[in-house]
Amino acid sequence: MSRTEDEVLDVIEKRRRRPHFKVMDEHITLAHGAGGRSSHVLIETLFGRAFDNPLLAPMADAATVDVKGGRLAFSTDSFVVRPLVFPGGDIGELAVNGTVNDLAMAGARPLALSAAFVLEEGFPVKDLARIAESMAAAAAAAGVPIATGDTKVVERGNADGLYICTSGVGLVRDDANLAAERMQPGDKVLVSGTMGDHGMAIMIARGDLELEVDLRSDTAPLNELVEQLLDAGGDAIRCLRDPTRGGLATVLNELAMTAEVGVVIDEEAVPLRPETNGACEILGIDPLHVANEGKLVAVVAPEAAEELLAVLRAHPLGLESAIVGGVNAEPPGMVLLDTAFGGSRVVDMLAGDPLPRIC
Repeated sequence: MSRTEDEVLDVIEKRRRRPHFKVMDEHITLAHGAGGRSSHVLIETLFGRAFDNPLLAPMADAATVDVKGGRLAFSTDSFVVRPLVFPGGDIGELAVNGTVNDLAMAGARPLALSAAFVLEEGFPVKDLARIAESMAAAAAAAGVPIATGDTKVVERGNADGLYICTSGVGLVRDDANLAAERMQPGDKVLVSGTMGDHGMAIMIARGDLELEVDLRSDTAPLNELVEQLLDAGGDAIRCLRDPTRGGLATVLNELAMTAEVGVVIDEEAVPLRPETNGACEILGIDPLHVANEGKLVAVVAPEAAEELLAVLRAHPLGLESAIVGGVNAEPPGMVLLDTAFGGSRVVDMLAGDPLPRIC
């Protein structure tokens, strides 16, 4: 269903009431690209204000545009991961799945993708061919064609081998009414599987750490899973997000601030692979801040939570889904974690840059 003019204006007004941030740095740092607080502040204060308009105001995974007869979802992303090939995937597969998933989080069926390549002089053609084949296979698996693109080459030493930028358009389902502002006290928070696998797989694949851990990226297209979820849940699904850079903690903080509600996570309910959790403990990283590339977060009405959990678990990509928390009226704009020890603590957005270049 299309948003009314009053609903759009309400979204804009809520955004204007968000806490005022200011970019304190004089220069861009790696932290600005890590997906945490620095990224959030940069986007909200610099890009958000420069490009301020009703389409951008929701700051969701994809913008939705009203067209004759329906709504289009439009998303764009850039991928600068290192290494280019990693356990469970590569930069090409990641680029396709990342954009497909952003469209799916808007309740859209992906129609087509674009792909732009920035190549470094001297990059092996055989490696580029392998990545292109991987992208083609990922696009076929998701059921969405790569319809257009662009290629640029820069001087040796200026591109770290290969960067890929993808954009996508999709047709939003008529019954999809997804927006963070729809979150209400009592709602439940679901995740579709184990958290942090992608980010830790990339870290270990770099070879900088002497850890013998068998971890694979979770990169996967979520459009089919979302279709089944929307078929079953309809209006009971408040909003969807994919917890990529910054992880589950950052996504929930963004949702809490947008909806002006509190979110409480049950630490013991969050699904984690022992290998991921162990690697995070060794490195001193909170797994809630680690990126995922094949998982979703769904905020749903409480009466539908168990049914929708069953829908997720019935799909191969949702076998380890769980209800990990809920929405409260207080404290607005904050995320709390009920710990396994019986206490609670504030869970903030990712601060700093513990996991550079993971997507």
